[in-house]
Parts: sequence; C-alpha cells; structure tokens
Amino acid sequence: MPHADPALPARLLQLVLDDDLDAALDAGLMDYVPQPGDADLLAGHPELPARLLHAQQQLHRAWAARERYRQRTQRLARRAAERDARRAPPAPTPALKPALPPAAAAILARAKAKAAGKTA
Repeated sequence: MPHADPALPARLLQLVLDDDLDAALDAGLMDYVPQPGDADLLAGHPELPARLLHAQQQLHRAWAARERYRQRTQRLARRAAERDARRAPPAPTPALKPALPPAAAAILARAKAKAAGKTA
C-alpha cells in the first residue's frame, strides 16, 4: 500500500537528519511503514527506510526508559513514605493521658497524700 503522500518518507528523513524529532513525530514518523521503492525516493539516501525504522526504535526505547524511570521514582517515593511512617512515633491522643510506670504512680500518690496532709 503506497503512502498517501509520496513525499512523506523523504520529508521524515530530512527531519530526522536535521535532528528535529518533534516535527518528525508531528509529521507521522511513528506511523511510517516501509514500502517498496522508498529507498529510491531521496537521491543519495538509499538508507531512508532503515534510517526511519531506526529512529522509530530509538524513540520506543527512550519512551520505555522514561516510563521505567517514572515507575522507579514512584516506587522509591512510596517506599520512603512507608519507611517514614514506620519510623514516626504514634501521634499522641489528647483524650488519653500517658500512663505512668507503677513505681512512679506509687511515688506520685504518696507525694499527693503527704501534700494533702500538710495543708489540712
């Protein structure tokens, strides 16, 4: 099936050679499928189909790497949040007073009783 625009592969190659990948993507680089005769479209560039396919492969690899990087960043952030949550002390509950150890409670009770006895 020939290209709708016979000059498209030549234009795509020129954009790739100019390192203008954004324009090449906008022009349809990722939709390019080699057709018989594409190697003859641009004089002096018989590598046109191979070069465009190589550019497609590089972009696919770059996009996959970017996705892996994003997933890794999310995974590390989630692990850091989990680690921080495990390390953080529990939030104090205003309704509950922290309990004293039994020995300290006994000392406090004696001190309160002694203080109450002196003031009376």
